[in-house]
Amino acid sequence: MEETGESGPDAALPFDVFSKQCVSRGTLEHITGRWGGLTLGALYEGSLRFNALRRRVDGVSEKMLSQTLHALERDGLVHREAQPTNPPRVDYELTALGRQVAERLLGLIGLVESRMSEVLVARERYDRAHETH
Repeated sequence: MEETGESGPDAALPFDVFSKQCVSRGTLEHITGRWGGLTLGALYEGSLRFNALRRRVDGVSEKMLSQTLHALERDGLVHREAQPTNPPRVDYELTALGRQVAERLLGLIGLVESRMSEVLVARERYDRAHETH
């Protein structure tokens, strides 16, 4: 997407996630996908090694966590630090941008968790109304 050249509070953003050609969609998918948000949230708590991160993000496979970390690292949200030890030690931590994104995600997670009783009531009401006899 091209920059508009405008500046100020009313200027259009140079990227539009609602446009199918916009590169920001890929990053949004990495952040909001099944494992991306959980990985970012877990790393907000601090630097973690791969296996500790995998234990924290319960249910993620080794392959999916590896793919998720690669995507988040490529997007500049996660930093991978490989220590030249034997055996090799690799730590993952959030970048400054990753921390900003994770803060917002954790706010959303907190909202969802705090309102789950309402969600469960809504699901039950919906399921009752849409039962097939």
